[in-house]
Amino acid sequence: METPPQPGAMDALHEAGIWAALALQAGPPWLEQFWVYLTSHFDPKSIYTFCFPLAHGLDARVGLMVLWIGLVAEWLNVVLKWFLFGERPYWWIHESGLFSQEELEKLPLRQFPVTCETGPGSPSGHCMIPGAALWPLVTALTAEVARSTRSRVLRLIPFLAYILFLVAMGLSRIFVLAHFPHQVVTGILAGSALGWGLQRCPPNFRVFRFFVAVAVVLMLSALALHSLATAAGIDLDWSLRLASAWCSDPAWLRPDTRPFASLCRVVGSALGLALAAETPLRRRDEDQLLDGRLRVASTVLALLALQLVHRLPRPSDAAALYRHVVVHYAAGPFLVVSVLPRFVIALRNFLEPSQVPPHTN
Repeated sequence: METPPQPGAMDALHEAGIWAALALQAGPPWLEQFWVYLTSHFDPKSIYTFCFPLAHGLDARVGLMVLWIGLVAEWLNVVLKWFLFGERPYWWIHESGLFSQEELEKLPLRQFPVTCETGPGSPSGHCMIPGAALWPLVTALTAEVARSTRSRVLRLIPFLAYILFLVAMGLSRIFVLAHFPHQVVTGILAGSALGWGLQRCPPNFRVFRFFVAVAVVLMLSALALHSLATAAGIDLDWSLRLASAWCSDPAWLRPDTRPFASLCRVVGSALGLALAAETPLRRRDEDQLLDGRLRVASTVLALLALQLVHRLPRPSDAAALYRHVVVHYAAGPFLVVSVLPRFVIALRNFLEPSQVPPHTN
């Protein structure tokens, strides 16, 4: 009779994560809907399409920092996932050999359309990238509250909301079998530390060449690391095969969860920051945007425009998909920072000529 494999330290950690997922999936149906909604609507892409334009509408520099820290965090997350070789629950439970077929059939674990991420699992990108990118927004809101009140409780509200959001996101990732608990904890800690560190050394957002160089360096360095690992006999694409083997529905295998799709988001966003740096608003336009109505209009238009851009049909071919991602994510910062504010100002000046400020030398 064949002796079952003995679990090691990591297997024990993974097995504990399976029981945590079972406990979460045993919850009420309304809570299931909440976890699925949270993990599907507030994934790392929402930093580029929702959090960045919203933060930019509140404060232009804070919005740019959200985007800048988000793209650096996503690049680092891809590299860490490549070399930490983190398992994902939905395939580990089959590959580990710790569960017999009969035991697997008795476990009431379910997969969801958002389960089948194709990259490695550690650290959680859903926790690390928002954890880093939202740091400047949270600190800005905290400073704003501190200027309005002396209450320590009120001043803590932005950070409490930040912590609750990340904890809820982590639980949602465990619920859908995309991550183990230790992976979401690692993601939260790494993201918070990265956000804190990068906020202390902001770049000059008006230097076009800097962001072009960032886009080139981040892409080439990732390609170089991938090539060196492959040459050394390290298979960095192992997770793609396991995802394909154990996903309940092949239609749930989304190409935009591949590591290179993440790198294309990073490169596109950096190029978008370069375009925005090359076409800065004039001081006269910046002064007009101090009008709350114009800022609200510009922010609403930005949110709608980015949703429209990212709902356009995507090609099925991998190379065409990657080009598509670069172009779409480059369009985002350009629209939010340069194009739409100018459009709103021009529209207001056309409809209300009396509000046009006089030219100054």
